[in-house]
Amino acid sequence: MSKLSVAVIYGGCNVEHEVSKASAATIFAALSPDKYSVLPIYITKSGRWLLDDMPQGGTHSGGIEEFGRTAVICPDRGERGVIRLASGKARGIPIDIVFPVLHGRQGEDGTIQGLCELAGLPYVGSGVIGSAIAMDKYYANVVAQSLGIVRAPYIAYKAHELRSEQDINAAAKHVRGKLGYPCFVKPSNSGSSVGISKACNKAQLVKAIHAALELDRKILVEKAITGRELECSVIGNGEGDTFASEVGEIVSGEEFYTYDAKYHNSSSQTLAPADIPAEVRETVRKLSVEIFEGIDACGLARVDFFWDEAGGTVYFNEINTMPGFTSISMFPMLLNASGFTTPQIVDKLIELGMSRRRV
Repeated sequence: MSKLSVAVIYGGCNVEHEVSKASAATIFAALSPDKYSVLPIYITKSGRWLLDDMPQGGTHSGGIEEFGRTAVICPDRGERGVIRLASGKARGIPIDIVFPVLHGRQGEDGTIQGLCELAGLPYVGSGVIGSAIAMDKYYANVVAQSLGIVRAPYIAYKAHELRSEQDINAAAKHVRGKLGYPCFVKPSNSGSSVGISKACNKAQLVKAIHAALELDRKILVEKAITGRELECSVIGNGEGDTFASEVGEIVSGEEFYTYDAKYHNSSSQTLAPADIPAEVRETVRKLSVEIFEGIDACGLARVDFFWDEAGGTVYFNEINTMPGFTSISMFPMLLNASGFTTPQIVDKLIELGMSRRRV
């Protein structure tokens, strides 16, 4: 049986660059050399695309910016592959499927998915619309609300509504009256909790708004929910094959689950499965499938919730269509807890990508 040629794209020119590299290391280790011919393509922080010629299983980071050769996906459907540029010459490398192990902007937001669609190449994960909606917290909220899924009360602002300190002071007054304190301020398009701040008073809220506007032209201010943070992994193509994993719990080593709490604080814990009542577990799994299919996601996702244990309400928080694959990431951990090995997960995602119907 011939091997599938898989272009694994990782890195990226955004704040989640290092997380992508760590996720890619897991993917490379899980790709069986008996089944796949792997073409690693590294995107530098400045946005260069470089073919990583290191052997599979080698180090896919240090030194590549010196020895790597430019290699890009060609949008010409006649090529159906990667164009490698070296010494003034171009060479086409055919590929069967793209595995974009990219988190955040220019990777998880529909942009690289659109490039693959132009090229006529199958790829792992959600399409353009599912990726874009999931990446934008505001529009994910709109879909959740249309499905009747409960989420924390929030107010959305665009940058042009917050141009002056007078505008921001008016927004702070509105937030205090509608949501109260504490509240969270988030860039609408961001991942790994980057740019999220908790505000307990007006001064903190104003500072948080300025910080979020540095990262996005649209921000959300959400009422803080006191509860346990639960997560569920989903795989499938939304065609009657959607599978929801065991439910896990995040126990942050900090006041809330910041980027540092996720990746640098050893006191943060991930529990898979979570010690929760069966009815809460089933509610989370059911809602995970509903939002996954509601945004037209496919392939994979991790869906995050808050459970107000006292009030009994499960609140949808967000959906990630290219969740982390690092050694501490919940997406593979929850599927591992559901009986799948990491190589089986990767095999399944490639199978789903190859089988997904595209026009």
